[in-house]
Amino acid sequence: VTPMRRSTGHAERIAYYPESDGKPMSETDEHRDTMVYLIEALKLWFRDRADVYVSGNLMMYFVEGDANLKVSPDVFVVKGVARRRRRVYKLWEEGKGPDVVIEVSSRGTKSEDLSAKFELYRDVLKVREYYVYDPMREYLPGRMKAWRRRGREFVERKISAGKIESAELGLTLVDRDGILRLQDPDTGEFLPGVQEAAARANEATARAADATARAEAEGRA
Repeated sequence: VTPMRRSTGHAERIAYYPESDGKPMSETDEHRDTMVYLIEALKLWFRDRADVYVSGNLMMYFVEGDANLKVSPDVFVVKGVARRRRRVYKLWEEGKGPDVVIEVSSRGTKSEDLSAKFELYRDVLKVREYYVYDPMREYLPGRMKAWRRRGREFVERKISAGKIESAELGLTLVDRDGILRLQDPDTGEFLPGVQEAAARANEATARAADATARAEAEGRA
């Protein structure tokens, strides 16, 4: 994240906002897999909502005309904006910041996640829920910390037995020995990623085809 600074009010308007900051997507397989799962699972969870945008590792600019003021959340969800593909996210065009941000953290990003990004999400982007997850338990004994907006402040929330409810997502975030999963509180089932969902769909299709074949065979008999 680029530290905040006051705008002079005379920033020259620019047309180009870079799509990358040159930094790697993640540090380890655990970090990458966690990010990918969360983004895929949330997209499937909100697939029937045309007014919910789910993304991650996407450049987000928050001051028009200044491409140096940016941040790239690992995972974020914005309600009330169109669900469409974006090259970058521009706060002044969308009209609001994320409702939920999840940072997959490490010892190397600890200071940024708990200081600069924390303040940016709280004070500028007006995030409603902020989660920091440390899959390798490099500095968080319980692997996860969570905050929810109350007025202009972030209030830290209690995490019980590695679980916490997200009112914004309608889901439960669950730490399963270094794997952060999303759980449907109504059914108790964990949300699948894209590959897992496709595998389930294929299995269901195969079972339906087998049942049809058996019924036709019995009918002929």
